[in-house]
Amino acid sequence: MFYRLLYPLHESLGAFNVFRYATFRSALAAFTALVLALVLGPWLIDRLRQFQIGQEIREEGPASHQAKAGTPTMGGLLIITAIVVPTLMWTNLANPLVWIGVGSVVLFGGIGFLDDYLKITKKRSLGLRAGAKFGLQLALGAGIGIVLLVLSRHGLWETHLQVPFLKTFRPELGWLYVPFAMLVIVGSANAVNLTDGLDGLAIGSTLIASGTFAILTYAAGNAKVAQYLGIAGIKGADDLAVLCLAMVGASLGFLWFNCHPAQIFMGDVGSMALGGGLGTVAVLIKQELLLVLVGGLFVIEAASVILQVASFKTRGVRIFRMSPIHHHFELSGWHESKIVIRFWILALIFALLSLATLKLR
Repeated sequence: MFYRLLYPLHESLGAFNVFRYATFRSALAAFTALVLALVLGPWLIDRLRQFQIGQEIREEGPASHQAKAGTPTMGGLLIITAIVVPTLMWTNLANPLVWIGVGSVVLFGGIGFLDDYLKITKKRSLGLRAGAKFGLQLALGAGIGIVLLVLSRHGLWETHLQVPFLKTFRPELGWLYVPFAMLVIVGSANAVNLTDGLDGLAIGSTLIASGTFAILTYAAGNAKVAQYLGIAGIKGADDLAVLCLAMVGASLGFLWFNCHPAQIFMGDVGSMALGGGLGTVAVLIKQELLLVLVGGLFVIEAASVILQVASFKTRGVRIFRMSPIHHHFELSGWHESKIVIRFWILALIFALLSLATLKLR
């Protein structure tokens, strides 16, 4: 919005030419998102308390979590607002990639909102049935994949796969790109959702991942940088850096209230929006496989659940004391803050490794 209003003024006043650069607008988006989150946070917390929208804690979880019962939840509404508003303010709204990314954040957040709403109204820790939730996620992921497939038919998109470490190996997926995109986006949404279990864990890890994707989106949108690094150059991808840094600012602002002891939880509305958004950005810049490394912590959390369920159903034996794996360490005697900080360090290591792969091709 402001990009369209302010950039044309550069013809009469050269200083406005700065709005041409995605890097400048991305920084503005991050700052705007941070301020929005910090300003609206206390108001939202008060309103959630007023309407008695509190977290239900499952009885089989760690005993220490029972003290968190009643903490305001659905804080993801704050996160989504702090992401979408700055993105629309500072990005190029004529770019279809931006609308796909923003739409993913909002719609996956909508699925999470429905899940949270049912939890609150039913006064239990389970909302949507797993089949219904997964079905909605798959439908949304398929919709995004189909939109990209249509764009590819008009020469605006490519359905090849970019493989890390292999610069020239880019297999063409064709219509198979739709189920592949579904897998990436839905997997990302659920992985972030599973990571959200300790104060500040999911939002801090998302901050690191979205910051990493801000770098990747800028690189993909700059033809010279993309060619130098041997990655897919995507026209307009630099505008996605605005979205990614808005996610960074929103995450940082929300972390102010979500750090231990948390004043508010993001709920599924937040974790679904963040995970779906990250997965969609990865698809849009052709870094779907690198997402596994960028979000390595999320992968570990999701894998711990899969392994736990598979082991118990096939052998009747639990691998971990409790899954996701952060609860295993909690039941092993680690303090919550220690787990969160160490997992953040692990997320940062994964982020640095993923950026290092850009030259190992």
